[in-house]
Amino acid sequence: MSQLEAKIQKDIMEAMKAKDAVRLSAVRSIKSAILLAKTAGGASKEIEDGDIIKLIQKLSKQRKESAEQYAAAGRPELAENELAEEKILAEYLPKMLSEEEVEAKLKEIIAEVGASAPSDMGKVMGVATKALAGLADGKTISTIVRKLLA
Repeated sequence: MSQLEAKIQKDIMEAMKAKDAVRLSAVRSIKSAILLAKTAGGASKEIEDGDIIKLIQKLSKQRKESAEQYAAAGRPELAENELAEEKILAEYLPKMLSEEEVEAKLKEIIAEVGASAPSDMGKVMGVATKALAGLADGKTISTIVRKLLA
């Protein structure tokens, strides 16, 4: 069991004792995603903290999108719940880089790859998404790369 997985298990117990329904729901969703990832393909396997972070990022993104849809449908109470869970999920993620920091890193990657035109975006994105995994979301990366190569 990885360190992050052990922390999540401990946090589930604490949320149960504190009767914090929102935190319990959010942390249980992480645990559920971990169990699904471990048993995917029929084999039981251990997963790394990096994989868990990717799962949490996915769950966080789903919460944000759901909140937007609930808000658009005129259901603010449901949107608030999704955003509250997303905020709890964010506690398990590493600190995201600011746009300025992402742009600086992308300039280095563009120079490294030797990209100069918008047609080189694929080469840059391949390297950038690996280098910035967990530090910036793909949408931000692609927007900045597009701007820098234009």
